[in-house]
Amino acid sequence: MRAATLTSPQEVWKRPLRVGEVSRPEPKAGQVLVRVRACGVCRTDLHIVEGDLPPSRPGVIPGHQIVGEIVSGNAAGTGAGTATGATEELPVGTRVGVSWMGGTDGTCRYCRLGMENLCDSPTFTGYTVDGGYAEYTVIRSDFTFPLPDQLDDLHAAPLLCAGIIGFRSLRVAGVKHGDRVGLFGFGASAHLAIAVLRSWNCEVYVSTRGSTHRQLAASLGATWVGSETDKPPAELDCAVTFAPSGDVVVAALASLRKGGVVAINAIHLDRIPQFDYDRLLWGERQLRSVTNMTRADARDFLQVASEIGLKPRVTAFPLDHANEALIAVKEDSIDGAAVIVV
Repeated sequence: MRAATLTSPQEVWKRPLRVGEVSRPEPKAGQVLVRVRACGVCRTDLHIVEGDLPPSRPGVIPGHQIVGEIVSGNAAGTGAGTATGATEELPVGTRVGVSWMGGTDGTCRYCRLGMENLCDSPTFTGYTVDGGYAEYTVIRSDFTFPLPDQLDDLHAAPLLCAGIIGFRSLRVAGVKHGDRVGLFGFGASAHLAIAVLRSWNCEVYVSTRGSTHRQLAASLGATWVGSETDKPPAELDCAVTFAPSGDVVVAALASLRKGGVVAINAIHLDRIPQFDYDRLLWGERQLRSVTNMTRADARDFLQVASEIGLKPRVTAFPLDHANEALIAVKEDSIDGAAVIVV
C-alpha cells in the first residue's frame, strides 16, 4: 500500500514525510483492517512530525482523524482475520471514524474511575501506532465509531479530533447554555466549537490572529471578533485557548469574570509566562488543561454534529501532498481544516 512515513522529526519545510510503498498491515486479535478514505490533518500531527512531541517509534505513519471502511477483522482470541466480518456490531463494509485515542489498558486507576482519557498506558493513533496517512490501517475495534450517514467522508474527518477535542474543551470549561464564551485562536477546532456554542445560544467572543480567520469567525456568527491583542468587550464566563502559546492563555485569563474557567486545548505549549496572580487568577478563576478524549466524548459529539448539521470548512490534499497539507496547517494558510484524501 501507499503511505506517508515520517523519516525523522524535522521542520515541515524540509518535507519529512516520505510517500511510497510499504507493507499492508494485518489485523491482530481485537483489531479491524480499515481502508482509509480520508484523514484530517491535526496540529498534533505537526507536533509529532516536527519533534515537539518526543518520537515514540521510528518510521511512524501519522494521522488520527480517519474515515474509512472495515474490510476485515480479527475477533479477540481467534486466528487470522477474514473477509467475513470483524464483529457483529462492526461488519465488513461499515463506515467508521477513528480518533487520537487508539486504545487504553482498561485496568489502571483512571480507566477504572471512568477517566480513560488519562489512562497510564494509552495507545495514540498516528503516534504510538501507525495512523491514517495511508491506504489502509489497523485499529482496535472497540475504538472505532460508526459514522452517521449525514456526515460525508471529507467533512467527517476533521470532526474526529478537532471536533471531539473542541467539544471536550467546552465540557472542561464548564460551558452552560447562554454563556459568554471566548475562543482564543480560530483554526480547525475552534471553527467547529463555535457551531456547537451557537446551537446552545451562547455569545461567542473570538480573539485570533489573521484577518481571514477573523472573517471566518464573523461569518459563523461570533458576537465579537478581535485580533490576538484585543480584549473582548465583555467579561467572559469561560474561555478555550486553541493556540499553543502561553501568552494566549494569559490573555484569556485576563478576559474572565470571577469564578470563570480557561480550558487549554493544546497538547504542547511553548511556555506559561509570569502573570499577576492578584489581577488574573484570584477570585476563584480556574486554569484547566484538556487531555485527550473519551469514547463517550466522541459518541456524544458525533450525535450533536449530526443533529445540528455540522459541516466544517475543508481543503482537500492528495496523499502525495501530505507534506504540503502540514505546511498549510503550520502557516495557518487555509480556513478550517486540511484533509488528506486517499
